[in-house]
Amino acid sequence: MPTLLGALPGAPEAMTRYMAGKMAKLDIPPIPEFIEMIADTGAGIYACKASVDLFELTKNDLIDQVQGIITVGEFYEHAAGSQIIYT
Repeated sequence: MPTLLGALPGAPEAMTRYMAGKMAKLDIPPIPEFIEMIADTGAGIYACKASVDLFELTKNDLIDQVQGIITVGEFYEHAAGSQIIYT
């Protein structure tokens, strides 16, 4: 059902406004600001190779903070001994 609603004129914009309002109430910064905050801590931001391939993207399509495009195996190798928060 939610996918069908996205086809209605104005629905994506309305949902974006709704989610922005919910995030503001919870004091969650807008996504671009949140990404900057994460990058400023020195945390690595990587793109999933399977997703990049699926959507036919390249590194040039991604935001500057993305340090690379890696596989799941490479991610776990890179994160060995670290605390993994999101996978």
